[in-house]
Amino acid sequence: MEVCTAFDIKEETYKSLMQKGQQMLARCPKSAETNIDQDINNLKEKWESVKSKLNEKRTKLEEALHLAMDFHNSLQDFINWLTQAEQTLNVASRPSLILDTILFQIDEHKVFANEVNSHREQIIELDKTGTHLKYFSQKQDVVLIKNLLISVQSRWEKVVQRLVERGRSLDDARKRAKQFHEAWSKLMEWLDESEKCLDSELEIANDPDKIKTQLAQHKEFQKSLGGKHSVYDTTNRTGRSLKEKTSLADDNLKLDNMLSELRDKWDTICGKSVERQNKLEEALLFSGQFTDALQALIDWLYRVEPQLAEDQPVHGDIDLVMNLIDNHKVFQKELGKRTSSVQALKRSARELIEGSRDDSSWVKVQMQELSTRWETVCALSISKQTRLEAALRQAEEFHSVVHALLEWLAEAEQTLRFHGALPDDEDALRTLIDQHKEFMKKLEEKRTELNKATDMGDALLAICHPDSITTIKHWITIIQARFEEVLAWAKQHQQRLAGALAGLIAKQELLETLLAWLQWAETTLSEKDKEVLPQEIEEVKTLIAEHQTFMEEMTRKQPDVDKVTKTYKRRAADPSALQSHIPVLDKGRAGRKRFPASGLYPSGPQTQIETKNPRVNLLVSKWQQVWLLALERRRKLNDALDRLEEVGRRVPSSP
Repeated sequence: MEVCTAFDIKEETYKSLMQKGQQMLARCPKSAETNIDQDINNLKEKWESVKSKLNEKRTKLEEALHLAMDFHNSLQDFINWLTQAEQTLNVASRPSLILDTILFQIDEHKVFANEVNSHREQIIELDKTGTHLKYFSQKQDVVLIKNLLISVQSRWEKVVQRLVERGRSLDDARKRAKQFHEAWSKLMEWLDESEKCLDSELEIANDPDKIKTQLAQHKEFQKSLGGKHSVYDTTNRTGRSLKEKTSLADDNLKLDNMLSELRDKWDTICGKSVERQNKLEEALLFSGQFTDALQALIDWLYRVEPQLAEDQPVHGDIDLVMNLIDNHKVFQKELGKRTSSVQALKRSARELIEGSRDDSSWVKVQMQELSTRWETVCALSISKQTRLEAALRQAEEFHSVVHALLEWLAEAEQTLRFHGALPDDEDALRTLIDQHKEFMKKLEEKRTELNKATDMGDALLAICHPDSITTIKHWITIIQARFEEVLAWAKQHQQRLAGALAGLIAKQELLETLLAWLQWAETTLSEKDKEVLPQEIEEVKTLIAEHQTFMEEMTRKQPDVDKVTKTYKRRAADPSALQSHIPVLDKGRAGRKRFPASGLYPSGPQTQIETKNPRVNLLVSKWQQVWLLALERRRKLNDALDRLEEVGRRVPSSP
């Protein structure tokens, strides 16, 4: 655009020249018109040509500017949107395990996903525009545009990837929340209907036959209630599992409320069921059906006694034991409520014995059986409570040992996986090796805890409830697998440390070998430099061949020097710069090339590679020094050969 401005300024000069040319044409003789006219036409053609090219260039520049501005604005808008999208993903709450909440989160995620997908065309268009813009941009601008597009494309792909991952996690949470919510809702619905049914059947008949019918119907209901017990346990366990997995306080509170509501409703139904059973049995007793009431109570005692037997397993994982304890508490409440029925039967039996003139021995036998069964059940109830308390302590201990071990293994794995780059200093490396040895000792100590946890699990498996076998085996498998994983990581890191130390020692030995060779080379070159050069061409050529062999040997040692200096270089240094400062001898012919040694090697402080190891600094310095001595020796030998050959050419031509 500056050229265009300068051209516009020159337009007045052009017009003035054209005007003067026309005036000259008018005044000059016809013989000179041709030359002047030709000059005017040439000037006009040149002016129009330049003007046309400038206009064309200006149009292209304006188009390029417009395209660049559009690209810049679109890119900035997209970057701003990307930043907002990243912030949206960063602040997004973790997937909820409450069905209503997770469904709301999924709806929000769908809206956000649609917004992200709507920007897909924009990133494609940006890429096209940027690619087109690179064709007529300067080299540095091409690199800038390329880097901008790569950065934006990378951020876009990360947003899309995180979007997909969040969608999966939300869907997984929805499935778990739906499973629990449906089970909870169905069970609560059944319990509500059962409660209504119990509340609607409060009236108890006076006729013994009707009471027996009501009692039979109630026993059927109790069977249904018992059938729902496994559903209740499963739902309760699922809810507790969700509580452990969620990290949202609101989820924790809602799940706790749902479980409390379910537990309270279940306890209420069980309590009302027992209460109705007792009332029906008492009504049967008061209606004169002593035998039926007595038999009903004895039947119940016979039915519950096997559940309380000493050989019934009560051990297992903590959730199962807690469920067994809750169930036993419900049973104990029922047992307590039946105490009044037992007392009523005993009173009726005494009255029957005292007022009967017939043989009442059968009553005494039945009452003796009732007393025996009642005392047995009460004793077994207390025994089961004691066994459950012991089982809970054992389950808690197993749970504590397993989770403490898993937490330690998780921390250990993080330490092993993200330990960073190894140092290039031998002392620091040996310190890491010593630290790792201490870690390996701790790991072996943890093997004792692993064996303890495994033994506890095996002991539980031998006596546990069948419903807990899978869970305990699962935990045993997990701790064993996690321990083996961490052990594998530890051994891998141990090998890496040992390999690094061995490599470092090998490079130190190589360093000393190189320094010794350089010392020998420096001494040899210095001594040879003091020797008088021979005056015979063949002898000089022999010296050149010997020196070429030396330089080839030095060239072969170049990779070793590079390897040592790269190992010990400062991490902040530029590797390419470091490599360029190590002189590399050419592998060409021993050469009759003429070049000053100083021109082949950078002068000043740049020639030094600063490292933490002074021996490496000495190596670099020695290498440079020997290299310069070798070049100087080669130059002297070549000069001597040239001089002798020149003398040889002159000798035959002399008279």
